[in-house]
Amino acid sequence: MPSSTFNFEREVPALPWHRLAWTVALVAALAAAAWEVRCRAWGYRPTLNDTSDLWAEQRRAVQPDSIVIIGASRGLFDLDLDTLEQGLGRRPVQLALVGSCAYPILENLANDEGFRGTVICDLIPGMFLAPGGPPVENSLKALKRFRNGTWAQRASQQLGMALESQLACLKQEDLTLAELLAQIRIPNRPDAQVGPALPPYFYTLATDRRARMTEASAHPGALQDRIKHGWIPLFTPPPPPDYVPKDVFLRGMGEAVEARFKAIAASVAKLRARGGKVVFVRFPFTGELKKLEDASTPRAGPWTRILKDSGAPGIYFEDYPELASFDCPEWSHLSAPDSVEFTKRLVPHLKQALAPEVARRSGPPGAP
Repeated sequence: MPSSTFNFEREVPALPWHRLAWTVALVAALAAAAWEVRCRAWGYRPTLNDTSDLWAEQRRAVQPDSIVIIGASRGLFDLDLDTLEQGLGRRPVQLALVGSCAYPILENLANDEGFRGTVICDLIPGMFLAPGGPPVENSLKALKRFRNGTWAQRASQQLGMALESQLACLKQEDLTLAELLAQIRIPNRPDAQVGPALPPYFYTLATDRRARMTEASAHPGALQDRIKHGWIPLFTPPPPPDYVPKDVFLRGMGEAVEARFKAIAASVAKLRARGGKVVFVRFPFTGELKKLEDASTPRAGPWTRILKDSGAPGIYFEDYPELASFDCPEWSHLSAPDSVEFTKRLVPHLKQALAPEVARRSGPPGAP
């Protein structure tokens, strides 16, 4: 059968393409400007997103003798890096992560043979002992980006920071389409339970991850109420799954927590063996959230056990009137001005806790 050749030719219509391109660009620019104006009217301001790439940049900045902050959002909000630098003689590296379990980060530093510095660990027992779930996943995601991040991702992060520092609408926690759709609350159904809502973006972030609570969330109002009353469902453990016998589930959880206690002590011992130091800090929390945390993870439980097993010093804010006098506007974090004052008052206790063992014994004992 003879072969035949087919020639396809697509004709480009004779249209004013240059004018069309400029029209599309103008419409897109106007739409972006309108969205930016709308977001600013909602109270948003330009600030960086706390991405895994930004965290990985700070992890790469850790030097052998660095002071490193790990933990969850209280370690991020309540410690002012400028004040710590003045008080401790060097600027700490901020590695605390919102809504995270700090143990994977502690383990990573303990396994880094080149690191022999100081770790200030924000200890929230319910999150630090979490055997899995979002708190652990948040830390593992950041560590994965630190280990496997590409040069293209680093370049993208630099471009993103340049835009985020100028535009208020680039808030990945609140203003993406997926997050806006998630704000449509769907009622629970028998086989589809809706998780608690996460708090909105209510802090600013610098390139070194120095976090500051916004003025709007530090003062009474709708935003503060939304944040404040969101903590209770987030800090309330979910019920055991109905497809696992309750005794089996509780036994498994107990074994996982016991394994975590041992792993924490082993990581601290590994760090201290090569000259590193670790101090655990319990930061202020107030209101209804304090009642919930005190009931679910009493001080005589995980806090005391971790300090006893690891041999590391601990600073519990309630032991010191100058640290216990702060009020958290939304029950869980300090306002920007209070974080500076709290850090000033905390520095002497950090110096005492991080002093050589003989010096610590000669000073006032810290209650576990």
